[in-house]
Amino acid sequence: MKVSVFSSKSEMGAAAADFGAGRLREVLDSDESASIIVATGASQFEMLESLRKKNLSWPRIKGFHLDEYIGLPISHDASFRKYLWQRFVSQLDLPLQEFHFLNGEEEAQQECRRVGDLIAETVIDVAFVGIGENGHLAFNDPPADFVTTDPYLVVDLDDACRRQQLGEGWFPDFDSVPRQAISMSVQQIMKSRTIVCTVPDERKAEAVKSALQGEVSPDVPASILQTHSDCHLFLDNGAASLL
Repeated sequence: MKVSVFSSKSEMGAAAADFGAGRLREVLDSDESASIIVATGASQFEMLESLRKKNLSWPRIKGFHLDEYIGLPISHDASFRKYLWQRFVSQLDLPLQEFHFLNGEEEAQQECRRVGDLIAETVIDVAFVGIGENGHLAFNDPPADFVTTDPYLVVDLDDACRRQQLGEGWFPDFDSVPRQAISMSVQQIMKSRTIVCTVPDERKAEAVKSALQGEVSPDVPASILQTHSDCHLFLDNGAASLL
């Protein structure tokens, strides 16, 4: 795993986007199309702002949604479908070849199968992800399932994860934070050829330290990134403060 540290969130996000875009250009130089996974949350603001401005052949790129709350309408400010549409998909100069959103308002297991069947037929070239305050990867909270090969899972959100969502301002109170979500599985994320992991803020410093310097364990889901052959971690000074 290669780790890069930057003095500001904007520098971190720009560097992560530059690197990911470079990997995508390499793929498109030899293949007709490329595929990406896109994460959401406050940690991805700067990276997505920079990525959407890249001069890429977007009509040759397909995208997959990393995770989504169950039962949350797309009109809600915390909806990740809304987030991705407003901050990324609708902002591109040219439309993506396709983007597969997760719909948390549909029957959850059926939605897992629907999008899971689509991604199972796809090689993911670049996964843009983050790390949660509790060390989660996507919405795979500890202890995460490192074994299942199902592309998407219905998961229970632990209190630490839900407190993070409240703290980031997505919900008015703790009881409003959903208790379940659809999440891409750990094994599906790890199938990606390249992983670009962007993590800002001192509040995530302990999780970053455990993920990078601790043992690989389901109790720190992001620690599995240590075993990936092409994972690149982009941090700001706060997130790297305990390394």
